[in-house]
Amino acid sequence: MNKQNDKNIVWQETLITPQDRERICRQKGVVIWFTGLSGSGKSTIARCLEKWLIEKKCMACLLDGDNIRHGLNRDLGFSIEARRENIRRIAEVARLFADCGVICLVALISPLIEMRKMAREIIGEGRFIEVAVMASLSTCEHRDPKRLYERARAGAIHDFTGISSPYEMPPAPTLVLNTEECTVDECADRVWTHLVNASVIVRKGVR
Repeated sequence: MNKQNDKNIVWQETLITPQDRERICRQKGVVIWFTGLSGSGKSTIARCLEKWLIEKKCMACLLDGDNIRHGLNRDLGFSIEARRENIRRIAEVARLFADCGVICLVALISPLIEMRKMAREIIGEGRFIEVAVMASLSTCEHRDPKRLYERARAGAIHDFTGISSPYEMPPAPTLVLNTEECTVDECADRVWTHLVNASVIVRKGVR
């Protein structure tokens, strides 16, 4: 943003609060942030959970990292700075969904702790649910449906997380899902159970 224009831009409060919307939706607006290596199972679990939530008549949406790069973030590369901006933009969009009372699922490698900390600060501590999706590098390489690891090993892809760019595990995630030990349904069920126990889903009889 042009610093000269900062003083001319004022945040406009609406007449409706997030709590007003949550009462209508009968759920709390939160962001479930799935982080992990490419191939760990983030998007697969998030898609499954989104389907569960909609089938149970919950308001939910999925922001998938690859999909966002086809539109909103198509101008960004994969350097550390570009990844940081990618995460910042997605976090801002996710916050808007949460403000509307929606359960927003974000499936994004988001490789560094400081990047996820930034996302948490944007979204708000009480609404950020960090889910670490774990699988060994060898397992992720074996899955590799898009042949990304193969191309990264060959030098065709630069700044690839886990090969030529670092990944930092969350030190204290809300949930840890090991996709080498649990099925997709089992992982989605663990997140669903957390949402119910944390009273994110507040509808009577919804389980």
